[in-house]
Amino acid sequence: MRKVSFGGACSLDGYFAREDGGVDWLIWNEDVEAIMREMWPRFDTMVMGRKTWDFTVQAYSGKKSKGSKSSYTGMTTYVFSRTMPAGVVEGGAEVVNSDPGEFVRELKYRDGKEIMIMGGGHLAAALLEAGVIDEIGFSIQPVLLGSGIPLWHKLSRQINLELIESRPLKGGCVYVTYRI
Repeated sequence: MRKVSFGGACSLDGYFAREDGGVDWLIWNEDVEAIMREMWPRFDTMVMGRKTWDFTVQAYSGKKSKGSKSSYTGMTTYVFSRTMPAGVVEGGAEVVNSDPGEFVRELKYRDGKEIMIMGGGHLAAALLEAGVIDEIGFSIQPVLLGSGIPLWHKLSRQINLELIESRPLKGGCVYVTYRI
């Protein structure tokens, strides 16, 4: 069975981005780049929410990949949306309107590498509630935004985590990985 990981970068007070979507506060350096080079090859499938998809399309427009993979992520990409019709959209991603937990549970049983859940606090909450996320990993940034797009949304239960790794990075960031 394939492993599902949720992660990204967040402020110390638990935000993905400013209220306007700005991420100018994120620290990018050789430590972060090394983690990405080490991590990215483990995955061949990405699942994200529509708002994260919109950001990805804007940030990477014009970059192409080959085959059925998304031209923006280089992976088979699924986008969950309540507002977009289901089906393939420009760039090669597939929009999905079904239950996220059931869909990801089915993906886990398909052949392939690991599955990445990218951004989307609402999507992550639904997948945590469904019990399909196996691992959480974040680069915690040394900034308190005070408000913004939250990383965590209300859950109906406590979810216990086991620390796998904690690594200090240049610039004051800390990279943490937890097993659920």
